[in-house]
Amino acid sequence: MGGDGNKAYGHRTFRRSRSHFADRITADGRDGWPVQADRYRLVVSRACPWASRAVISRRLLGLEDALSMGIADPVQDDRSWRFTLDPDDRDPVLGIRFLSEAYDRRETGYPGGVSVPAIVDVPSGRLVTNDFQRITLDLATEWTALHRSGAPELYPAARRGEIDQVMAEVYADVNNGVYRAGFATHQKEYEEACTAVFRRLELLGERLSGQRYLVGDTLTEADIRLFTTLVRFDAVYHGHFKCNRWKLTEHPVLWAYARDLFQTPGFGDTVDFDHIKRHYYQVHTGINPTGIVPVGPDLGGWLSPHHRAELGGRPFGDGTPPGPVPPGERVPAQGRPA
Repeated sequence: MGGDGNKAYGHRTFRRSRSHFADRITADGRDGWPVQADRYRLVVSRACPWASRAVISRRLLGLEDALSMGIADPVQDDRSWRFTLDPDDRDPVLGIRFLSEAYDRRETGYPGGVSVPAIVDVPSGRLVTNDFQRITLDLATEWTALHRSGAPELYPAARRGEIDQVMAEVYADVNNGVYRAGFATHQKEYEEACTAVFRRLELLGERLSGQRYLVGDTLTEADIRLFTTLVRFDAVYHGHFKCNRWKLTEHPVLWAYARDLFQTPGFGDTVDFDHIKRHYYQVHTGINPTGIVPVGPDLGGWLSPHHRAELGGRPFGDGTPPGPVPPGERVPAQGRPA
């Protein structure tokens, strides 16, 4: 988190740290971490867009029984993400109170702080990877032996060049761009970041005006990565991060696209708006010193008709939707649209 912890947000130039722990869990185990059911635990926060990618991918691919998931409290302190949602304030599988304990078992004095998503080796309690850019790609391509029957191809080989290009643009201007705007320390820095956010969103809106999904006629990793920013846009980025040229609900194409995804099994059923709002407004004390969480926006619109199916497309390709959310992973009522 850095020496100044949460109070530093908004007081120093924002730079996203590269993932220090970039080992990969692969089918052949070439980094020493072979894909194996029940060996690893995915640690996430439902508040974090980077972690939410992994939550959605895991659910769409049906990896719930093979890769267990620990959910951290959305309000972390300066020590790290906490397991205060669990009995005795400890993760029931790893037995730790703070995610930093798994990091420390892997390496001491590591740079970049403690981030989610993180995958931990359960037998040793050691962190394996916090490479948020790679984790979901490997879930889609290296964990195939453990995918559910009917799992979609989220990173199809024939489309990877186009998917990678779209994801790179979305990451630079949108996923990371809202943070660059929100944590800017100078007017020019903020205006450049905010301008790039909305310029890219307009281009994405044009792209999506005639096709249901970003690449091809099925859901891909690109849609997951854009969705995790869009679903947070009006709730936190519009006000808290000052990305306020317009709201998502004011852009007909992107709002319909986001609702389409939200209502698709595996997307909206992983979203906890309560966690999202409390994390941003209570953790980023450098830009919201009072810690007050706004009561809005109204979430009811997320369940309204979107009519995107008229564009065609097959959400899961030749596959099928995921089944019901496991009971222990259901989002509490206060985090869902009424």
